[in-house]
Amino acid sequence: MAAFINLLKLSVGSESVEDLEIWQESQRYRWPKGRSVHVTRMWPKREAEVLAGGSVYWVIKGQILARQRILGLQGVDEGDGIERCALLLDPDVIRTEAAPRRPFQGWRYLAPDDSPRDLPQGRAQEDALPEEMARALAELGLR
Repeated sequence: MAAFINLLKLSVGSESVEDLEIWQESQRYRWPKGRSVHVTRMWPKREAEVLAGGSVYWVIKGQILARQRILGLQGVDEGDGIERCALLLDPDVIRTEAAPRRPFQGWRYLAPDDSPRDLPQGRAQEDALPEEMARALAELGLR
């Protein structure tokens, strides 16, 4: 078993990594210490593994394109009596190699071995491959 596990989450409404960054920056005033926070309905059952070095990998327009380290989990009640889970995130958004993913609801666990690699610093601003090409390369094992 891996020492840590990642989460996979759709960045709903984002057209690009920049959109995700802009939205998070606009919401920082709501959270302690200006952190990036994402609230989700379900609490990870594998909490210890998530907190042992996991990241949330963001799916944007059908491709994993970025990740953020998960620094903590916190219970949140938004006034409706439903306890939700706030993912306390490192504010740095790290670009990754593009990896196609089909839409899903909520979040999924993502094993470290199945997680795309970080892009080198010099390639962090590259545009993602067209979705069809990225999917074809991934199917060939060439992502």
